Amino acid sequence: MHQVAANVNDKNWVFWDKEFNAKVLDHDERQLSLEMKHVENGNLFHLTLIYAKCKPILRRPLWEVLRHKSTTCNVPWCVVGDINVIASVEEKIGGISYQMSKSLDFLSMMEDCGLMDLGFYGSKVTWSNGRGKCAVVWKRLDRGLVNDLWLEAFPAATITHLGSAGSDHNPLLLELHTRQDNGKKYFKFLNCWVDNQSFLPLVSEIWNREVRGNPMWVFHPKLKALSHALSLWSRKQYGDIFQKTKEYEQKVKDAELI
Repeated sequence: MHQVAANVNDKNWVFWDKEFNAKVLDHDERQLSLEMKHVENGNLFHLTLIYAKCKPILRRPLWEVLRHKSTTCNVPWCVVGDINVIASVEEKIGGISYQMSKSLDFLSMMEDCGLMDLGFYGSKVTWSNGRGKCAVVWKRLDRGLVNDLWLEAFPAATITHLGSAGSDHNPLLLELHTRQDNGKKYFKFLNCWVDNQSFLPLVSEIWNREVRGNPMWVFHPKLKALSHALSLWSRKQYGDIFQKTKEYEQKVKDAELI
């Protein structure tokens, strides 16, 4: 890595290589925000790395910081790190029953900021208390949250929970899968697809792939995967029909001129 930055108390560190230009926008004891730009394709985005407090009342100042950022951010934005709170009871295994009142501040912040959970691949949890089998507790305390502009700019972005090594938390791998072209591409459904015998089995296969996360946020990564798979399948079955349409339109125009 060629560059490094840390927040005021050295709790959050970020390293980046020469493929990115970056500058620190601001930081405090619980967050470090950067503006990053890819050198080659010029994609610009904001990245906020957070390390939230353990107690709900102590997390509130961080949520207010994020709320303020959401009102001024007009570029793709990703908030990622140790949130230190779960978003649903399904994100905790073991221990006493979880009280969702502990998560209301976090969920309210997400709604106010227009942030969506990216979902994940890999292990269902990202943290363990490391105790014996009768007292062990697992939780999903780490996640990535993004705004709508991020979803438009990086529709194929994914987060993977890697195996833990020397820590009670699992590392998160955020992959952007940036497209090289700058043009917007919209998914188009064609009625002729349903007449193809391989169409429904493909939809079923893609939709039934496991994507873990809160049910409220699993839908988007599933939809992205289905859209991508159908686009590839359509090209294989029928070729680039949109390009063919343009070619036939041009042939008609040429014929009219004869």
